Amino acid sequence: MNAVLHKIRCRITFNLVHASKILTAGVILISFFTEGCGTLPNGRGWGQDAFYPIDSDRISRAARNALFNPNTLVPLASALVFGIDDFDEKVSDWAVKHNPVFGSKDDARDASDYLRATLRAEAVVTALATPSGDVPEQWMVSKAKGLGVELAAIGATSSTTDWVKEATDRTRPDERSDNSFPSGHASGAFSYMTLANRNIDLIDMPQSLKPPLKIGNYLLASGVAWARVEGQRHYPSDVLAGAALGHFMTAFIHDAFMNLPGDGNVDFVVFPVKKGAGIALAFRF
Repeated sequence: MNAVLHKIRCRITFNLVHASKILTAGVILISFFTEGCGTLPNGRGWGQDAFYPIDSDRISRAARNALFNPNTLVPLASALVFGIDDFDEKVSDWAVKHNPVFGSKDDARDASDYLRATLRAEAVVTALATPSGDVPEQWMVSKAKGLGVELAAIGATSSTTDWVKEATDRTRPDERSDNSFPSGHASGAFSYMTLANRNIDLIDMPQSLKPPLKIGNYLLASGVAWARVEGQRHYPSDVLAGAALGHFMTAFIHDAFMNLPGDGNVDFVVFPVKKGAGIALAFRF
């Protein structure tokens, strides 16, 4: 029975890593054929309007949308659930003991690094594949500005993660250090995933390809997070909080300063009603 389970785990790990290679290769091919030329539907290039003009309404709207997006709220709420009683420790102990996906702690740690690197590469490739104009000089300037916004989002995510780690001072499951909460691997992976998926939305490719690519990226980011639990580096609440933080910071900065048409797919509105106020969430598909 143990031999059979080991083979199943190895097969799952192999398939996950193999899928990440296929996904990355597919996006690279898309980038090669699209070349990042052309313009957005509004006639502007990706990155052309980045940073300026600064719109305070857009910034506040981006913050609300990022906070109330399911990719922020769901993992954040789940992290709070894991904080009840000793549920966090029980799930962590079970994952480390059984290693149901990656087979061993070492394999899980290696997988988390590899999958995160895959998402990082895809964020760069998809950014280069977005339409930034046909004039070389304009293309280069637009790409530089757009990549600047995305690098700022990644940097803000990393800095905030480090700050929270120092503030919480939580001991890791393997007791090697006191910077367990939140997971930097998870926040980074979900930051790259958010950027890659936003870039994919703007790449000139068949619409039918976009949902599978975006779902694949979400699964890869989730794989990074779970691998950190199986690798005994983090508790479930650590990686869930990291996922929420990574998406929130990245979506907020991207949507606030990239100045793209229709950034964000959620809008949060508070409106007055008799004897109180109402709240509405609007989703765009």
